[in-house]
Amino acid sequence: MNAAFVARMEDVLAVYERPYHPLFPVVCFEERPCVLHGQPVEPLPPVPGQPAVEEQPAKARRPRRESSTYIRQGTACLLAAFEPGTGQRLVEGSARRTGADYCRFLQQLAAHYPQAEKIVLVQDNLNTPTDAVFYQHLPVVRARALAARFEMHYTPKNASWLNMVELERSASARACTSASPRKTNSPPTSPRAWPSAMRRGPP
Repeated sequence: MNAAFVARMEDVLAVYERPYHPLFPVVCFEERPCVLHGQPVEPLPPVPGQPAVEEQPAKARRPRRESSTYIRQGTACLLAAFEPGTGQRLVEGSARRTGADYCRFLQQLAAHYPQAEKIVLVQDNLNTPTDAVFYQHLPVVRARALAARFEMHYTPKNASWLNMVELERSASARACTSASPRKTNSPPTSPRAWPSAMRRGPP
C-alpha cells in the first residue's frame, strides 16, 4: 500500500459517505469477463417420485442431472452498473470488452438519469474506463456532452473490492451458483443472476 493507493481509497470512501441526492446519484460500474460453458452430454430430465402401491415400493423423486464437466465455448463480458442508494441496476451482455461497448453502455446509463446534473461514477482502475473512449467513438460535440454527464472516480490498483457493484455481483452469483453461463449465438442482455433493466429496490 502506497500513497497513490491511499489517495484513491480515501477518494472512493468519501464518495460513499455523501448523502443521497437524486441530482447527483452515485453509481458503481464494472466490466466482468465470463466463460461460456456447454454440456458434453445432454442433461437427464427430472423424474417425479411415486408413492408405494400395494406391493410396489415407493420411488424417490430424481432431480435434473447434469455432467460435472463442461466444454468451454468462448467468452463474453458483462457490463453492470449499480446505484447503492436506491438499489437500481443496469446489466448488459457483450461479446467482447472494448471501448465501443463501454461508450455505448455509458450512453445508456446517462439516458437512465435524464434529470441528474452529474452521475458520480465509481469504477475500477482499468485501461478502458476513461472519457477518452467517448472521443474515439463519438463526434466531438457528443463526446464532450457525454463526458460532462459524469464525475468519475477510480478505485486503487488491485482494489476492485472497493467497488460496491462487486458486492452486488457476488451476492447474485452466490444465489445462482447452480446456473452456469451457457453458449448463445449472442451474449444475453439480461443475465439470469441480475435484473435486465433499471429497477428500484426496497426503500
